Amino acid sequence: MAKNIRGNGDGPNGENQTYTIPGRGVVSRRELTREIEQGKHPDFHNYERDGVDYARANPDGAKSNNIDKK
Repeated sequence: MAKNIRGNGDGPNGENQTYTIPGRGVVSRRELTREIEQGKHPDFHNYERDGVDYARANPDGAKSNNIDKK
């Protein structure tokens, strides 16, 4: 269960194709969204755009805990 997941912005249009999880390393978008669906990361949810799922942090007011908020 990760608390801080960072989107890598490594897709052709800057979308996240991979994410970095501290202590675990780089994880593909597909793998992470599947883990979120399985409930392995309860502080995150999937967001679908154009038929593709992306990981998003549940809002909590802390920038350090939200994807893409450095």
